[in-house]
Amino acid sequence: MKFYNRTKEIEELRRIQRRAFDSRSRMTVITGRRRIGKTSLALRATQGEYQTVYLFVSRKNEAALCGEFAGLISEALGCYVPSEIKSFKSLFQMLMELAKTRKFNLIIDEFQEFFNINPSVFSDMQNIWDSYRNDTKVNLLLMGSVYSMMHKIFESYHEPLFGRADAMIRLSGFGTETMKEIMRDYRPDYTNDELLALYTITGGVPKYIELLCEDADLSIEGMLEYVVRENSPFVGEGRNLLIEEFGKDYGLYFSVLSCIASGINTQGAIESALGGVTVAGHLKRLIEDYALIKRVRPIMSKLGSKNVQYEIADNFMRFWFNYFDRNQTLVELSNFEHLRHIISSDYPTFSGFALEKWFRLKMMESHQYSDIGSWWERKKGKEANEIDIVALSVDGKNAIVAEVKRQSRNYDHKLFMEKVEHIKTSILSKYDIVTRLLTLEDM
Repeated sequence: MKFYNRTKEIEELRRIQRRAFDSRSRMTVITGRRRIGKTSLALRATQGEYQTVYLFVSRKNEAALCGEFAGLISEALGCYVPSEIKSFKSLFQMLMELAKTRKFNLIIDEFQEFFNINPSVFSDMQNIWDSYRNDTKVNLLLMGSVYSMMHKIFESYHEPLFGRADAMIRLSGFGTETMKEIMRDYRPDYTNDELLALYTITGGVPKYIELLCEDADLSIEGMLEYVVRENSPFVGEGRNLLIEEFGKDYGLYFSVLSCIASGINTQGAIESALGGVTVAGHLKRLIEDYALIKRVRPIMSKLGSKNVQYEIADNFMRFWFNYFDRNQTLVELSNFEHLRHIISSDYPTFSGFALEKWFRLKMMESHQYSDIGSWWERKKGKEANEIDIVALSVDGKNAIVAEVKRQSRNYDHKLFMEKVEHIKTSILSKYDIVTRLLTLEDM
């Protein structure tokens, strides 16, 4: 698949590269979940006249890893690397010595793995970097996909590399226009329902989209047949991604995520569903340490409001927990035909939430709004009063209040306008309200 998008990120990385080579060394940290395209971005941004050393940190003995790195450095820079170098500390110091007289890019991928190999690497690098960075011209890119570890290494005050990064770039999935471009390239006559399915399943994660583009026809049926089958790379993907984050304590985290994926999205409801287990700490860590879920409040509510819901931030993880994790017995029995039937039957309902996310993302990309969210209120003994999307214009004058439906025939105009009148008197009295019905046709 050709390289899509990332224009702003490439421009920023090339700006940093110019600064590194014109003045002094720069350290850039690139984070993002696995399969998001960090490596492709880094290699693309460093293409050109300058040499690039690319080192992938695999979990092995430090001396063996350094032996592997020595060959890669020698080939990339055309220099001699002594065989006596058995520690990354010595190897990094040698590279910084080289950077006194030459300019090059140094990319270290899955950087957080040094924690499992030799944690002292981080303090060693800090000392060497502080000693050499002002007298060298190296463009150092450090990448990692285990969010909790990368967050700790570079953003925890007590860690040696805290404050050393000159820039931090966090990659997310492709935006709405890029996904449309991909569909035009690979399925020119696509329907908006197929576009929504691509977003619902992949969340815009480049690697997942690449797999589907190369091996499926991008119809809804074709995508589900590829994703839900024997030996599909998607079947164990959620578990593989998260066990490395959570370690041996993954069981309760998985249960919490499974609840949220299925619509049990308040702390009280989650604790009730799990038999009274306290999950406040787990929810906090899922937000702050792992960035897997979001705490969502009604738009314009106070920060301390207890009217809180939780949602999984990643579309694919929501899909995986809702179908693969929940139907683990069918997966173990390799009964993928029945699992596909379950997903196909449920898809129109399940994709409704993804459609809301799509329109919020589209609004965010327009840069016309100062705040975008949803609104709800709950009263004892009464049905919840909810608005799918509320968006406040940057000029502070207008508010878009939108109902999202897959099909316009499911829209109840009278009920929606009653909600609009209620929210107008509750929180939007100072705004001119523009109402919208957003359906698949508006994607």
